[in-house]
Amino acid sequence: MSEPLTLDGFRADLAECLFLEPDAVDLEDSPLDSGLDSLRITTLLERWQAAGVDVTFIELAERTSFAQWWQLLSERRQGASRAEA
Repeated sequence: MSEPLTLDGFRADLAECLFLEPDAVDLEDSPLDSGLDSLRITTLLERWQAAGVDVTFIELAERTSFAQWWQLLSERRQGASRAEA
């Protein structure tokens, strides 16, 4: 398993797929309007699942901003941490 997902890591992952610097990622932006396609979303999803976050493609697709993605991932990440304890 890879490193646990953090907000900085989340931003860095998004920036890599969007060809931006992490600080240039606006969490209020829409993933689709920002240029993410299904292949890039799947790549991100696999990376986050490897970090221990239990989330699906459909759950991400239902959310309309990176902030909503982070809220979901953060909740799932915390749930995984509690389950391991």
